[in-house]
Order: sequence, then structure tokens, then C-alpha cells
Amino acid sequence: MRTENYDVIVIGAGHAGCEAALAAARMGCQTLLLTTNLDHPALMACNPSLGGPGKGHLIKEIDALGGAMGINGDRNALQMRRLNTSKGPAVQALRAQVDKLAYQEGMKRILEREPLLYLREGTAADLLVEDDQIRGVITRQGSRYHAKSVILAAGVYLRSVIFVGLEHYPGGPGNQAPSSELAENLVSLGFEVDRLKTSTPPRVYKRSINFEELALVEGDENAGSFSFVTEKANFKQIPCHLTYTTAETHRLILDNIDYAPLFKGLMRDKGPRYCPSIEDKVVRFINRGRHPVFIEPESAGSEEMYLQGISTGLPEELQVTFLRTIPGLENVVITRPAYAIEYDYFPPTQLKATLETIRVGGLFFAGQINGTTGYEEAAAQGLIAGINAALHCRGEAPFILRRDEAYIGVLIDDLILKGVSEPYRMFTSRCEYRLLLRHDNADLRLTEKGFRLGLITKERFERFQERKASIEAEKKRLESFRLLPNPQLQDVFGKKGLAPLSKPQSLAELLKRPELNYEKMQDILQEVKGSLELSREDKITSEVEIQVKYEGYIEKQQSHVKQMARLETKSIPSDFDYDQLVNLSTEAKQKLGKLRPQTLGQASRVEGVTPADISYLALHLERSQNILPPGRK
Repeated sequence: MRTENYDVIVIGAGHAGCEAALAAARMGCQTLLLTTNLDHPALMACNPSLGGPGKGHLIKEIDALGGAMGINGDRNALQMRRLNTSKGPAVQALRAQVDKLAYQEGMKRILEREPLLYLREGTAADLLVEDDQIRGVITRQGSRYHAKSVILAAGVYLRSVIFVGLEHYPGGPGNQAPSSELAENLVSLGFEVDRLKTSTPPRVYKRSINFEELALVEGDENAGSFSFVTEKANFKQIPCHLTYTTAETHRLILDNIDYAPLFKGLMRDKGPRYCPSIEDKVVRFINRGRHPVFIEPESAGSEEMYLQGISTGLPEELQVTFLRTIPGLENVVITRPAYAIEYDYFPPTQLKATLETIRVGGLFFAGQINGTTGYEEAAAQGLIAGINAALHCRGEAPFILRRDEAYIGVLIDDLILKGVSEPYRMFTSRCEYRLLLRHDNADLRLTEKGFRLGLITKERFERFQERKASIEAEKKRLESFRLLPNPQLQDVFGKKGLAPLSKPQSLAELLKRPELNYEKMQDILQEVKGSLELSREDKITSEVEIQVKYEGYIEKQQSHVKQMARLETKSIPSDFDYDQLVNLSTEAKQKLGKLRPQTLGQASRVEGVTPADISYLALHLERSQNILPPGRK
């Protein structure tokens, strides 16, 4: 039997596992990435896309901290679009169609080239635990790998079951085998376990689609990129297409609803509310006449197309029948039938903010094992788990992002304090400070943190500092240069249909006008003799414009952050006895005793805990801290 020693072991090479392993290795830890199939790192088991509101923000933050998803996504993009451009900057985000096969290959190359990272094919069966501390992993083959930290990123493979109609069998995405031993091992260690479900749509032959019936969905040539280091995304934009289900589609599904495993009662667990199966949508929205179906390429080198919007667990013959009632799909041929999947997850209320488990020291959970859905949510958790696993090995203070610092902070805070009742998906609406946490300023918020952790190279950090300095210099130019309401300027304003100046104004004050943007202001300055030349670099001007235009709103959110910071700095002892507080509600005692929040700020966000509970708890903590031990004055 093989016996080896590492600093960090990562189980699972999905999106969480890849980011976790890279982070730990780049921070100087000898790291083992253990996976059942080395041909499937960062497998995009469902949709061939990355990003969107909330999710795109996570990718930007992963990149700013030195993760790989953004870089690899840019390299293998088939189409890039900027969403919500008609709305404010807080909810704008990038979404990319990605060549899923090339993305896997690209991630494998990144993993293989990391000096301190070792890839190993094998199946973890048992965790070695002594005195409530992790010691390593035993594989199904009997090999023992010892480590100071272990990250479990097993995805949806723990006791997973595939459903196609009324047929079901043990299995996972990519036709890989489920992991039963590891799930049972975790239960034996005392972890709570529950079940979730999700489903995928069928894949079809491109040549069997009638594209003349479909609406074109094209990319944006100047959408930008996920990664700070991507100079310009140079690729041929491949279009997607849009069609809709019909009344006949819905009738067929409703007539055969008893063949759906969820409605037949074979699957007892809830699926994702925001990505439901087509049969779930048809039943829930009975009066809706149609649902959109986006037809997306899986890979530039493949004939397979992905049908976003019609995931299902219905039998294969019914899938063919209802697909052929959709315009453009009348003669469609399925390459891979859709399926539903049910799997174990471990409620994330059993985790600390570092993603280390409360029950076993040095053991971290990341990804869909925590009840999340989506590549981006998994990758974000993997990065944080990898960072903290490395810090745990070195005996250093943990790395925790607050809700006002990053969407990643919102994600983890929601998971550990609220838990999940359905697969968790990130949205901008979950973030109360979304104007501070825009996708465009992720590097300004997090790159310095990534550099201090050792995840950002010196060369990249110097480039970042140059960008940051350029933004500040440009803002100072706008604030210091003033326009006088002279006849020449008033004439220029009149020609452009702008209200005249009533008093001298700085360019920063002028830019706050709703009808003006940077480009229009540049045009005005060109017509005013002796004016200064402003920056023409889009990455600088776009950031300056947002900071100037939304200055008042940004200051309000920053003020609220400072108010909340007082609660975040007031710590609660880990062994605090909530039962001693007679005026605390019973629900608050139960939930706080179970979740063990580390600060009053965290306690205030626990469901069922009222402001009155927090006030009483704060008063008690303040009094107890002022009580001096015997013999002290």
C-alpha cells in the first residue's frame, strides 16, 4: 500500500477542487489533488457558460485573488456578452459561452504546470481522523495519504442517483461512479446530511436543427474579459439562438407528468428554484404560454448543442417527442438524453467562515457538497478553502472576507449562517452593498489581499498598482480642472443641447450630470481652447466615471458599512452559554447555540434572531467583559 505525506489534500477536481488545489500549492504547500478521473478536471457537467449577474461578480473576485477560472474562461470563450447594460453598474456583469472541452484541457494544463501540485487518480473512501483532527485520506485501493489539511470538494457524487423517467440507478455526471464510502464515513463522524436534486437538459446534433426558424443571439465585440491579465479577448464570436416552447409542448408534458420522477414521488428533494426543470415550470406556471429555450454550442470542435431552459427528468422517448414540438427542433436528434440527479450534501451551518468544519479540525468543505449550485459558486468556495487550508498548515490567522468586501463574503456568510433548503445560487439581490461590490472594481477591492497571500505575482501586482494610480490621477484631474461660464463654453453647451453653466464647475461636478458621459465630456473639451487632455483608456475612464457619478450613493453605503462594523468587531466566546440569558428568545438560544456565530454581526444575520435579542446579547457581553477577575482592581 502506498503511503505519502503532503501538507494539503484536495478530494475532487471539479471547479472547487481545482481552485482549492492551485491556491494551496501557490501558497507554498505540498498539495495532492485526488480525483476519480484525471480526464475530467473542471468538468462543465451542465451548461457551457460562465458568468452573469452575481456569478460574473464571483469570477472577477476569484481572478482578483489569483484564481484560474477567469483566465481559463477568457482563453476558451466562444462568445462574450455584457448583461444589464441598460441598468446601473452594480448589476452589470459579463456572461460567456465557453468551449467546455477546451476549458477542461486548459485547466488540466494549469494544474499540471504548478510545481507543488501533484495530480493523482484514485477514489477517496475514508478520512483519517484522530482526536477530532484530520490526519489524511485512505483510498478505495488502500493507499494512505497523510496531510495537515484536507479539502473535500466531492461535488454531486456523494451517494448520487441518476433518474431518467421511472428508471434510476447509482451514478454521477460524466457517467462517473458515485462515492458511497466517503458519504458514509462523514455520517459516521457525526456530520448532518441531507439530499438535494437538480437536472440537466438534453444535448442534440447541430445538423438536426433548423436555424432559419430561430432568433439570433450574438455576442458583444467590446464586452471585456473576466481576468485582469487578459489584454483583449481575441476570438471569433460564435452566435447562440433562441426559440420557445409551445402549447403543444406543455400539453405533452402535462399529459405525461406521472413519468417525471419528481411528480411520481421517486425524488423527494427540492431542486433549484431559479433553474427548475421544464416539467416543474409547466406545472408551476400553468398560465404561461411559452418558455424560452437558448441553443448554445458546447464546443467549437463538436456538433453537440446545449438546450438551456428545458432540463428534465422525463423518459428519453418523451424528451424526443416534446422537443419536436418546439420551432426549429422539429427533426431534432438527441446525442445525450437529459437526466435528473439526487445527491447528498452536508448543511453548511456545520462550517466556520473559513469553510473548515466545526466538528473536525483541518477538514474543509467546498462546492456543491455545501448545497450550492453553479461552477462559479463552487470555484469561489474552493479558493477560500484552499487559502485557509494553507494558512491552517502554517499556523497562521485565517482569511475571511466580509459581506462588504466581496460577493464571496456574502456567499459564505449566507451559507454558514442561514444554511440552504434548496441549491444556493448567487444573485446581485443577495448583496446589500452591491454598489460597492461591482464587477468592474473587483481588482481594486481584492488584488492587494491576493498579493499578500502569495497568489498574485509581483509583475501583475505592479500592473495593478499602475492602474490604481492612473484612476486616482484621472479623478484628481477632473476635480482640479474648472470650467468657467464664459460665452465660448456656453455656446458649445448650447450647440450640444446642454443646460448652460450657472457657476464655475469642476469636470468632476460636470460629469455627474445624467446626460453626460466621459465620451461626451471629451468632445466638449476638444472644442474649448486650452483644455486638458483626459485619458482615452477605457479601463481607466469607465471606472472613474462610475466613481464620480455614484459618489453620493457610494458614500451612503460606506457609512452603513462603518455602522455595521461595530457589531462585527464585538466577538462572542466560542463556548458562550446562551441558555443563561433569560431574556433571550427560545428560538434565538437554539439557533445561536447551534451555529455558534463568532461576532455580534454574524449573530444579527441568523434567521429568527431579532434586533431585541442582539441588543440584550450585546449588553450582556459588554457587562461580562467589564467584570474583572478576583484580586484585580
